[in-house]
Amino acid sequence: MISYHGADTDFSLKGKTAIITGGAAGIGKATAEFFAKKGVNLVLADLNPQVDAIAKKLGGKNIGVPGNVCEGPYRKSVIDAAVKTFGGADILVNSAGIVALEKAESISEDFWDRTISINLTAGFRMAQVFGAYLIENKRPGSIVNMASQAGVIALDRHVAYCASKGGIISMTKVLALEWGKYGIRVNAVSPTVVLTELGHQAWDGPVGDAFKKEIPAERFAEPDEIAGIIAFLCSDAAAMITGHNLLADGGYTIK
Repeated sequence: MISYHGADTDFSLKGKTAIITGGAAGIGKATAEFFAKKGVNLVLADLNPQVDAIAKKLGGKNIGVPGNVCEGPYRKSVIDAAVKTFGGADILVNSAGIVALEKAESISEDFWDRTISINLTAGFRMAQVFGAYLIENKRPGSIVNMASQAGVIALDRHVAYCASKGGIISMTKVLALEWGKYGIRVNAVSPTVVLTELGHQAWDGPVGDAFKKEIPAERFAEPDEIAGIIAFLCSDAAAMITGHNLLADGGYTIK
């Protein structure tokens, strides 16, 4: 059961511990930076061997655990690191993922399998091990899965990506249904293009300018505003929100 503790007017997360996959770059890193300002203890999980140094720059006792979230022993080691360093964990942000474009008729088995493995399967398995930890320790918590507008609409040459993100949204709903009685909330965030370093590389220029004209807000999202949405969903201000897919797309999918 999710108890009511009164309205939270400042989206406080102070004293919480968050695990962020893909925490060394992009939306994951922006979320880590936002959380650090909120007084959150951080455990960053990322393939980048410098992830611990990146975490240390955010202050406190924050740590990074380098490794591959697709590997079962690694996922458990991230939980163990949070318990050892901070005595436990309260939040999981599943931000690790990949995107690459290919036509449906020519997509290779490897390309499809890799996209589904990293974006969907690893995300579920990380949520699974984190949820099991919370349930075993009778500890409430919050999970936010990074989905995409591509999970609710069709985008050209995005068949594997759309399938993986649509799967994340459905998985989020099922986990919220099953784990609500334990005080575990599970939500998804589905942005439009986010202007991370990779976002700039892919969308700066005429193609991106044309795409923005199709968005009612007439712009792409900034990483820190997506981080703010994630922080809200993890706070007690969102205590009655679970199983929700929050579209942060500037209105692109309302058409």
